[in-house]
Formats: sequence, C-alpha cells, structure tokens
Amino acid sequence: MSGQDDSSLVRSYVITGGRAKPSRADIDVITLIKATPSNEPLHRLNREKRSIVELCRGGALMTVAEAAGYLNLSVALTKVLVADLVDEQLITTRTSPTSTPATDRTLLEEVLNGLRARL
Repeated sequence: MSGQDDSSLVRSYVITGGRAKPSRADIDVITLIKATPSNEPLHRLNREKRSIVELCRGGALMTVAEAAGYLNLSVALTKVLVADLVDEQLITTRTSPTSTPATDRTLLEEVLNGLRARL
C-alpha cells in the first residue's frame, strides 16, 4: 500500500470520528438525498459535510454515489457523513424500494421494439 493510500485512510478515519459505518442502516449508494430548507449556518460543519449540504441545496435529488463522485470522496465515507447530516436534519433521504416487482417481459420487448423503430 502506498503512502498516499495510508493518508487517505487516516483522513477518512479522522473525518468520521473513527466510524466506518453510517448511523442509519437505510443509507445506501442509491439513496436519494436533498438538503432540507434551512437557514442554519453551516460554519459549524466540517468541510466535507458542508460541501455535501451545499451540493444538495439546488433542490434536485441526487444519489449518495453521485455526491461522492462530485466531491471526490469515497462512497463509504459519504454514507457516514450523509447519515450524520440526516441525524442533524440538514439532509433528507428517499430510499429506493427494497423489492422491485418482476419486470414484464412483454413490456420490455415493446420498449425494445420502440427503440429499434427510432434508430
């Protein structure tokens, strides 16, 4: 492992206060996040949490994975920080359904045929 990898691990450990798992089990890479309407100053937050809230303030939903990508953070770190922000009521989440109904093969074939007709 290179020195850069070691410093990244230490940095993540410090940012999360040593936690490797989010405080909420419902936070996943495809969990949708959005900033809550709040006038609360963000100066008390660390740089990474503040960046997540600012990124989500536009009103559009984004996934945890997208936020991690935009901010160049690991998904695991972002999940922990998002859970903290939900606990602090600065971010709201919308989870995807845990079980999706089976897709109708006929519907998929109709969609595929429609796409082929357009190409």
